[in-house]
Amino acid sequence: MSVSTTAPVADALDGLPNPRRLLAFLTVCLGIVMAVLDGTIVNVALPVIALDQHATDAESIWLVTGYQLAVAVTLLPMAALGDSIGYKRVFSAGLVAFAAASLLCAYANSLPLLVAARIVQGIGGAALMGIAGALVRFIMPTRFLGRGISGIAVTVAVSSAAGPTIAAAILKIATWHWLFLVNVPLGILCVIVGRFTLPPTPMSGKRLDLGSAGLNALAIGALISGLSSIGVRGAPWWLWVGQLVVAAIAAYFLVQRERGQSHPMLPLDLFGIRPFALSVVASVTSFAAQMLATVSLPFFLSSLLGYGAAETGLLMTPWPVATAIIAPISARLTERFSSARISGIGSLVFAIGLCWLAFLPTHPTILEIVLPLALAGLGFGLFQSPNNKVMISSAPRARSGGASGVQSTARLLGQSAGAAAAAIIFGLTAGYNVMLTMGIATVFALAAAVLSIWR
Repeated sequence: MSVSTTAPVADALDGLPNPRRLLAFLTVCLGIVMAVLDGTIVNVALPVIALDQHATDAESIWLVTGYQLAVAVTLLPMAALGDSIGYKRVFSAGLVAFAAASLLCAYANSLPLLVAARIVQGIGGAALMGIAGALVRFIMPTRFLGRGISGIAVTVAVSSAAGPTIAAAILKIATWHWLFLVNVPLGILCVIVGRFTLPPTPMSGKRLDLGSAGLNALAIGALISGLSSIGVRGAPWWLWVGQLVVAAIAAYFLVQRERGQSHPMLPLDLFGIRPFALSVVASVTSFAAQMLATVSLPFFLSSLLGYGAAETGLLMTPWPVATAIIAPISARLTERFSSARISGIGSLVFAIGLCWLAFLPTHPTILEIVLPLALAGLGFGLFQSPNNKVMISSAPRARSGGASGVQSTARLLGQSAGAAAAAIIFGLTAGYNVMLTMGIATVFALAAAVLSIWR
């Protein structure tokens, strides 16, 4: 089959032939790697960048916040745009924007310009993350869809966990500018390969509703900002309450505006599909458990057990490694068994691992730390692949963009809720209470299990 971009859409209705399929899938994965890595890779370099740009530590935090907010508020609009003009076009435009913004980040001569470039990067990253799942549905044959979705899940998990390590390696041999410059050749490569391998997809032709996009930005942005403010020492209570109220009001008007539309930006029509709706909520609770555990455990390992930063990073490694190992196996299992059953079992294993961590002895050995972390990562990976497959496959093909956007949004909301829960616990308790923190994380994981089994 020709790899021309003018190939009819029907050619890709049940996946692409190899080697085009492999090249297209690798292009999507590489785009995801860049987008997810840049959400965490800058963290390690913040002190160096702040010094170089003559900025305070507080001001430099906007390099992280600006990127994350840009991704969060544009995920659903990018997914809706993909439904309208084609996923390939939006993904390719996201690659161009991301690479160009990375180049601007590297050569920015002031913090405001660097933050602005990071925001553009975030918009490009939203196009990549919001469209990836939809593209995979047209790249992979139906019988291999679970493998494709699991590949994306593994890519996200490993990229997120590897960010600080990769940043440290780059900073050992180069300046912070190369944290961004490495994206430029990778982005160009993805654009070129993607032009000839990514499949054309159906287009609804519906124009993007800018009013809905604005309400979505206000609702998601205020929600994440409000959740992030909870538990911050010195922050007045009315600040985060006000932000959550604004988010609720904006969400109400967004739902009213989108109700009844045939191709809504906020995919209310998809939430009428029970497996999709339950999978979304399960994803939120699962990622809340994951973030609550991974944000708080380093404090336990360093503050209470006395491990250094490098040792803490190594001790946390079994979690992402176990997730990366089990996710492809989980995907293959979905080709023979019920996705709901597999994700339910995965959530239960995840909960057992977290509960085990809650009852660690006062002075645990390395093995006593590593084993429950590996078990938690195993369960998390076993849950994610089949749950994501249900989310993507339960939606009509023409609404794959909306499903993919919701999938990424659910992950971000869950992580924000988990981080907020950690901040609240830290603020209300003296020191680090491992039993309370891991106990709450266990409840989140059990909620995901119940939702999966109910589905």
